[in-house]
Amino acid sequence: MPRSVAGQVFLLQVVVAVLLIAATIVVLVVQSQHNATAGARDRSLSVAVAFRDAPGTAAAMQSAHPTRVLQPSSEKMRKDAHVGYVVAFDPKGIRWSHPDPSRIGGHVTGGFGPALTGKPFQETFDSALGRAVDTTVAVFDARGRVVGLISVGIYVKSVNEMVAHQLPVILAVAGGALLLAAAGAAAVSKRLRHQTHGLGPAEMTRMYEHHDAVLHSVREGVLIVDDHGVLTLANDEARRLLDLPRDAEQCEVTDLGLTPDTTQLLVSGRTASDEVHPSGDRLLAVNLRTVEDAGGPRGSVVTLRDTTELRELAGRAEVARSRLQLLYDAGTHIGTTLDVVRTAEELAAVAVPRFADFVTVELLDPVLRGEEPTGANSDMRRTAIAGIRGDHPLYPVGEMLHFPDGSTAALGVAGGRAVLAADLSASEGWIAVDQPRARAVLDYGIHSLISAPLQARGVVLGSVDFWRKDKGPFEPEELSVAEELAARAGVAIDNARRFTREHTMAVTLQRSLLPRSLPTHSALEVAHRYLPAQPGVGGDWYDIIPLPGARVALVVGDVVGHGLHAAATMGRLRTAVHNFSALDLSPDELLAHLDALVSRLDAEGDSDVEISGATCLYAIYDPVTGRCTLSRAGHPGPALVLPDGTVSYPEISGSPPLGINEGLPVETTDLVLPEGSRLVLFTDGLVERRSRDIDAGLEVLRATLARPGDLGPEATCQSVLNALLTDRPTDDVALLVARTRLMDPSRVAAWDVPGDPTAVPRIRAEAARVLNGWGLADATYTTELIVSELVTNAIRYGSPPIKLRLLHDDDTLICEVADGSSTAPHVRQAAFTDEGGRGLFIIARLAHRWGTRYTARGKVIWAEQSLGTEVPHDTLNGEALLDQWTDEEW
Repeated sequence: MPRSVAGQVFLLQVVVAVLLIAATIVVLVVQSQHNATAGARDRSLSVAVAFRDAPGTAAAMQSAHPTRVLQPSSEKMRKDAHVGYVVAFDPKGIRWSHPDPSRIGGHVTGGFGPALTGKPFQETFDSALGRAVDTTVAVFDARGRVVGLISVGIYVKSVNEMVAHQLPVILAVAGGALLLAAAGAAAVSKRLRHQTHGLGPAEMTRMYEHHDAVLHSVREGVLIVDDHGVLTLANDEARRLLDLPRDAEQCEVTDLGLTPDTTQLLVSGRTASDEVHPSGDRLLAVNLRTVEDAGGPRGSVVTLRDTTELRELAGRAEVARSRLQLLYDAGTHIGTTLDVVRTAEELAAVAVPRFADFVTVELLDPVLRGEEPTGANSDMRRTAIAGIRGDHPLYPVGEMLHFPDGSTAALGVAGGRAVLAADLSASEGWIAVDQPRARAVLDYGIHSLISAPLQARGVVLGSVDFWRKDKGPFEPEELSVAEELAARAGVAIDNARRFTREHTMAVTLQRSLLPRSLPTHSALEVAHRYLPAQPGVGGDWYDIIPLPGARVALVVGDVVGHGLHAAATMGRLRTAVHNFSALDLSPDELLAHLDALVSRLDAEGDSDVEISGATCLYAIYDPVTGRCTLSRAGHPGPALVLPDGTVSYPEISGSPPLGINEGLPVETTDLVLPEGSRLVLFTDGLVERRSRDIDAGLEVLRATLARPGDLGPEATCQSVLNALLTDRPTDDVALLVARTRLMDPSRVAAWDVPGDPTAVPRIRAEAARVLNGWGLADATYTTELIVSELVTNAIRYGSPPIKLRLLHDDDTLICEVADGSSTAPHVRQAAFTDEGGRGLFIIARLAHRWGTRYTARGKVIWAEQSLGTEVPHDTLNGEALLDQWTDEEW
């Protein structure tokens, strides 16, 4: 039901319109039916008379067969005149014609006697086709006798159809009237809502009730004075503050008995803000604003506040606000770092001078080391102190303090609540701790103390003392503030302690997993740096792995994240790289195996943290050819500094990070490095920071490496770190700088070996001559045995081309035999009666180590001898050699 006036008016208009429409339709129907019936009488009479007077009608009725003539002519008349029926019948009522031929010959229904008199007979009746108007006339012959009758009927149904055709016009007119009514109602509604600011009657009533309730319930007096100085409204609070009589409204302000100043202000009409006026024993803050609405009444609105109560409340509110602000600042300023000592210093700093003049913080020693307090020792070490002056007599930072039972600190720790010593001069327990120190503190002017325990998860971490010198003594209600400060600081200190423990564990784990010292190698001069991130250690790592053939592998990798899991993941990946390197795989094969391993480990879910996303750069440098083969998986490429100082970033074909490569092949890039080139491998933490993108970092690195001067790897590392890391990094940084060397060509000997076993003695003899030329005559016999076995096996089981190469690398002699076959030899257990199968046993006994590596065109079998532990020649005769194996080993 519409509640607005406009809605009610519109509803009334709709009801009136509907009633008018209904009445119109009823009148129209009645009138139409009357007109239709009268019209039907006239039409049926005219058709009947016309058919009666038609030529041949009377003759047809007197003929022997009237139906033959009358049936066609009556049907033609019915159709042409658009009447319901035209029936001809004899004076006895027997039909000669009918629209339904089956009814010809039957007797007509109804009466027709009055028509025999010569007057037309009309009647209205209900038929199967609806209400009908029937007119019957008699047909006379020349002698005036009735020879037949004609009956013509019209159905009123056809008249009703005319009414139905007029209904749309009536309804359209009614709809237009309704639209006009709706438009008028909308205009009225809009005007009313404009006047009432969009509020309906119920809303206006509710608003008035609300305003009246608010007006008389607020703690502020409200007066309305018209422009004639008459008080028109006063709420309950104004009556109380001004002590107004019940009939004060509609009285002049000058007759209310107010003070002259207050009266003068109320009738002045000027604007006033918080003017203080006395009223009895109260001081009222008066605000006055004039109201000058166009077309409305003028006057003034006055508000009154009792400032006597407000001053007291304002003082309390200010104290509460300052304490809340202190606690808010404590939440934002304490625990900004994960450092135990720094957190204690922040606690002391935030409370001075707003809450205390001096603040001291003592912590248990295990907490400072990041360990869980055991409670075995209650002595605490002063960790932080802050105050309004620096010449205080309190214990300095670093002092170990003992708090005996009964002291304020001991009582606070034991009870888990803050303890108040409002007057230190009367606190015997505090004085008993250190009487000379206590006397100095009291002489200094410190007179009040609150001691609160620092605890988290129910474990005591230390204690905080709040001292006052210039401020008034602490009050009991301030204990809650001290406890809240101590609680927030306790949680922050415990978080810092736990982080310190985790950080220490992570650093220990990482240092145990990273190489303690990199191996020295004749192929490279290497320097390295590792800097943990500010949040803690991460998963960056580096490595140098010696490979057969005087080659060396350089590795730099990065694991996503920080903390213990990152360090552990780094250790797993580093171990995997070492194991794959032991297989002497090419860089692309090694990274493909490493990617498959990472995917399998993540799929098996043997770790709570995914390894996928780790990156790695793997490079193999061969000092014989100066060739460096590199592959990378999601890792930044290296920087290359040529001997002339040119710096570049070689285009290294890359693949996605480990674990997400999805089995795609890893590509390699070959670089030929001149001797003295510096290869700089690094992780993204070196060149990328939040305030600097990686491209800018690479440019800084390029400029640093391009500085003039032949800097060694150590100097290069330091120069790079100084230029790119101005403060502690937010991500781990691993840096590896390697300066290349080339092997002296005079220490490399190579032969093409024919596929004829008779060439073995010659090759062995040439190798002996080379060894003598290198001054390695003591290693000649052993080397001859190794060369003989390896070359013979290559000729017998391998395929051409077969090549032999000897390398003299410092204190290592390397023998390599390459052939075109990819079949690797295996050490097998030879039977005691076998004539062969012991060659690899001999090599394993004579060489320091041996192995096989595959190339693009075959394989290389190599054996290394440590020249410092050469087997004596006199022990390598046949019997002595065979005696190195027991029967079980054979």
